[in-house]
Amino acid sequence: MAVQRTSFEKLQRDRAKKAKAAAKRERRLERTEPSGDSDVVIDLGPEGEPLSAAELLTQIERIHQQFDAGDLSFEDFEEMKADLLSRLPID
Repeated sequence: MAVQRTSFEKLQRDRAKKAKAAAKRERRLERTEPSGDSDVVIDLGPEGEPLSAAELLTQIERIHQQFDAGDLSFEDFEEMKADLLSRLPID
């Protein structure tokens, strides 16, 4: 029995996927960091102590405001939010 060759439509879909991935990769590389006074600083508390739950929630609120203002891209917003939420203590 003969092996069925790949269809032209499948080849087009594969090429479109590769082109989309390449474009996404380029956008990531070209993306610049937000500038100005509204930069988000996520760090540990004084002397390397972990931040309290209230401080973490304040930082989450701050990145929400920056995302709403258009200072953060969606990818950066999601990454920062996930990091902060993972650091919240669960009692």
